[in-house]
Amino acid sequence: MSDARRARLLDGPILTTLAALATPNIAASFLQSAMSIVEGAYLGMLGTVELAGVALVFPLFMLTTMLSAGAIGGAVAGTTARALGAGDDARAEAILRAAILIALVMAGLMAALILGFGRPLFALLGGDGPVLDAAEAYGDRLFAGIAALWLFNMMASVLRGSGDTVRPAIGIGVVLAVHAGVGWWLIFGLELGIAGAGLALPIAYAVGAAGLALWLLTGRAAVAARLGKVPLAVARPLLRQGALAAMQSTLTVAMALIVTAIIGRLGTHWLAGYGIGVRLEFLMIPIIFGVGGALIAMVGVNAGAGRRERAIRIAWTGGAVAACLVGAIGLIGALAPDLWGRLFTDDPATLHAVGVYLAIVGPFYAFFGLGLCLYFASQGLDSLVWPVLGTLLRLVLVLVGGAALVLAGAASPEAVFAVVAGAMAVYGVFIAAALRLGPWRT
Repeated sequence: MSDARRARLLDGPILTTLAALATPNIAASFLQSAMSIVEGAYLGMLGTVELAGVALVFPLFMLTTMLSAGAIGGAVAGTTARALGAGDDARAEAILRAAILIALVMAGLMAALILGFGRPLFALLGGDGPVLDAAEAYGDRLFAGIAALWLFNMMASVLRGSGDTVRPAIGIGVVLAVHAGVGWWLIFGLELGIAGAGLALPIAYAVGAAGLALWLLTGRAAVAARLGKVPLAVARPLLRQGALAAMQSTLTVAMALIVTAIIGRLGTHWLAGYGIGVRLEFLMIPIIFGVGGALIAMVGVNAGAGRRERAIRIAWTGGAVAACLVGAIGLIGALAPDLWGRLFTDDPATLHAVGVYLAIVGPFYAFFGLGLCLYFASQGLDSLVWPVLGTLLRLVLVLVGGAALVLAGAASPEAVFAVVAGAMAVYGVFIAAALRLGPWRT
């Protein structure tokens, strides 16, 4: 890491430095959001069945994204930042090698899971008939090439941990452009339909991953790509912190799967509408990561340099920024749900379902933004236990509340979404209070 970049992270004004690092991340996040919108629009042209089928797969795709970019990827970024903050460039290079190895192993495991057990899982979530066939056709092809997504996000995490948020943003731009063109050609040009949509994402991420790999190999990045061993002393903390962070991601997606399973039994239009609505919530994750990715670098470098009090101030500043950004988007979604829903469909019943979901859950997005951004900051401060417990509490509330509604025969969409909204509020408040009174007490 250059002396100028390190000095900026250690001594630069917090808001100005955070804005400079977060802006490329947020731009990349909007590009990722655009990619999901493009895919959703293509699927909407195919029909409601295809939208419903992908709604069954989408939480698993988001789990992959959260693990590779936010959980294990976040652990990689935080560990890289602390190593560079301590001036240990050799350790940062070893972290890059470990990250690539972990990406290949995790991608293989996830591909085997979906290719071997995807159809029974989608059926368990409420898929049946043509909807189940669509989910299988999309999911099998997507996860057969999921290694491309893992490699892209892990290399991007190393770069973000070094304070370079520009190259990952350029990489996402390349992925978006390739996906839009290749997706149209596969879905409509070759008439592969939903199977083509499943192939388009891995192809696009493979191109982006190749670009990041070439940059790392030039030797001009803050972390150089060199051949060598992966020391256990480097891999062990990555796996430990990554496993704890992965619990956060897994619990988040498990909650979405529970809600999907309940809503899926209320009809195709409700499932399709919920799938569209929850896309907005899931797409807040990359936007929060726009701020959170910058926090990991700033907080990690300061913590590695022994400046913990400044690191905590940075974390709270970022949490407040994320809460405001995500809260504003949630309120817009609640007040004008058709702005989002009509990007995917013109079906009145499906649009009504989108509107119900966003009207109830959208006003609580600020709590989601606060809690998740503090989770990212915790990766830089190595204090992940409380954010993970907050996510577990959110899951328990949804599980217990949803089960109670089902047993009482009162599992209307409005009631289920109210449970989701309440759990979201508890999640944000619990994490903020636990960190303030616990490991971040100053």
